[in-house]
Amino acid sequence: MNRGVSTLDFILRLIAIMATLVSAIAMGTTSKTLPFITWLIRFRARYNDLPTFTFFVIANSIVCAYLVVSLAISILHITRSAEQGTRVILIFFDTAMLALLTAGASAAAAIVYLAHKGNTRANWFVICQQFNSFCEHISGSLIGSFGAILLFTLLILLSSLALSWH
Repeated sequence: MNRGVSTLDFILRLIAIMATLVSAIAMGTTSKTLPFITWLIRFRARYNDLPTFTFFVIANSIVCAYLVVSLAISILHITRSAEQGTRVILIFFDTAMLALLTAGASAAAAIVYLAHKGNTRANWFVICQQFNSFCEHISGSLIGSFGAILLFTLLILLSSLALSWH
């Protein structure tokens, strides 16, 4: 039974690697330039214009790197299903990475909401009408990141379940 849980843990980690990597790449390569009146004056929107999006890319990159490293421990659990100490370590670091990923995704989601809806009281105008493809990219990267948050929750539950069986 533990071997099946360990195999599922490994597969979920692989999927989470893809989700965080794609999210970081999608956000990190987002850029849009609009001409204004003449070709000499242009408006530009890039992910690194907002520190929140930079934090999002860094958080997803750190979590992705952690997941790659944690694959070795996940493989250890498949071969030696009785390892309990490493499961506790994984739960601890998975929880820390879940917190980091949630912070990055939540902060970016707030800015994406403002980009889509604006806020007239704070003089934030809707920018997605002009920078449509920019907003599509940043919204899409959020989907991958929130998917990875769900996967981390499942990973923590699986590790806890495997520990409770011992």
